[in-house]
Amino acid sequence: MRAAGSLASASKMDVAVGFSPTPMVSSEVGIKPRFCVAGCVKCAPVSLALRSNALSSSMRSECSSSPLSSTIGNSFISSSSSLATGIQRSRGGHHRRRSSSSSVAAAVVKSILVEERGASKERFSDTSLLETLRDFIPLLESKKRGIASELVAPDFTAVEDTDMTFLEGIPPLEEDRLWQRMREEARWDAVQEPLLASFLYSTILSQRSLERALAFHLGNKLASSTLLSTQLCSVINDTFMEDAGIRRAIREDIRAVKERDPAFISYSRCLLNYKGYLSCQAYRVAHHLWNQGRTSLALAIQSRVSEVFQVDIHPAAEIGSGIMLDHATGLVVGETARIGSNVSILHQVTLGGTGAVDGDRHPKIGDGVLIGAGAIILGNINIGNGAKIGAGSVVLSDVPPHTTAVGNPARLLGGKRDPTKLKEIPSETMDHTSFIKGWSDYVI
Repeated sequence: MRAAGSLASASKMDVAVGFSPTPMVSSEVGIKPRFCVAGCVKCAPVSLALRSNALSSSMRSECSSSPLSSTIGNSFISSSSSLATGIQRSRGGHHRRRSSSSSVAAAVVKSILVEERGASKERFSDTSLLETLRDFIPLLESKKRGIASELVAPDFTAVEDTDMTFLEGIPPLEEDRLWQRMREEARWDAVQEPLLASFLYSTILSQRSLERALAFHLGNKLASSTLLSTQLCSVINDTFMEDAGIRRAIREDIRAVKERDPAFISYSRCLLNYKGYLSCQAYRVAHHLWNQGRTSLALAIQSRVSEVFQVDIHPAAEIGSGIMLDHATGLVVGETARIGSNVSILHQVTLGGTGAVDGDRHPKIGDGVLIGAGAIILGNINIGNGAKIGAGSVVLSDVPPHTTAVGNPARLLGGKRDPTKLKEIPSETMDHTSFIKGWSDYVI
């Protein structure tokens, strides 16, 4: 770290380390900073992660000044700098020991900013030093909270008069293990595949919570030339913050994918790439807006989800949590349909009406149901809890709980009078074929 300090001190650019939140800008007049004037450091760690001696920061896009992209960077710089200086001032007896932490933090920040903004003509040639600086950013980030707890004594005087109901259902950062795991996976993927480092940093690593990351990602996925990503990000994030049920559901849904999908690799890749998961969360936002009376925006989001993910779920439909939409291509869910919790649905499934009835005209799916690929369920009928619908089946009448319906038209395994009862929850076992021997003697 002495080398980092010497490089920083040798630079012509000064970095203010203190309690002042003054934005850091290039000291040379006429030179445009390579990232936002607000002092966002979003680009710096990304560029360092991408760069070797032969690469340049031109591989990444310019930093935007949107709150979603700059908040974390600004807070990290000001917090780490303030904490380093505050330690020196508050603990005079340990001045020497703490001053080394302050100088290291200042050196790291200064070195990164000098290199990124081009204020120095000298370039770092030591690749190992770049790796050290890059890896020091997560270290400071992880230690920042612990240092702050030692410096600041809790003040409970104003808490009693503050309305904290908006925090309901938001897990504390240190307790949100799922989000921490996702960030670790994203860091590892950025190292293994540098081409995705900028994407992973902007979508996951620069975000404060799973909700903000999901809002940022969906906003960019569903944006169009007339529906801006920044507007969508704001609407989606506000929806998450207003509805504790959605915040719980997005975690239960991703855990359901992990438990039931053998192709699951990591939480971060599910968040980024699984369109069944993404389309389900986009539906939840549209459903929330629909219930608020914002039907035009809800239908606009439904339309974009249909275009982008090929999944058409009416925002008025009701869907529980712990849902896995596997592949999800071609899924259609009608306006008055209801889907319980802990349900697994594969691609090309239709929950539709018969076309001859108005009003309540769509199927009602119970908890723990498994619906195979290409199944069509029509009309205001009930599929009981723990039932299984075989792939390609056409279901036009009620299916009792814990039974299997298969065929076109569908019939119950074991007969209508005494159907065979399932002993396990089909949505969890994901067993699509074991019923064949008891249903048919057909052999290939």
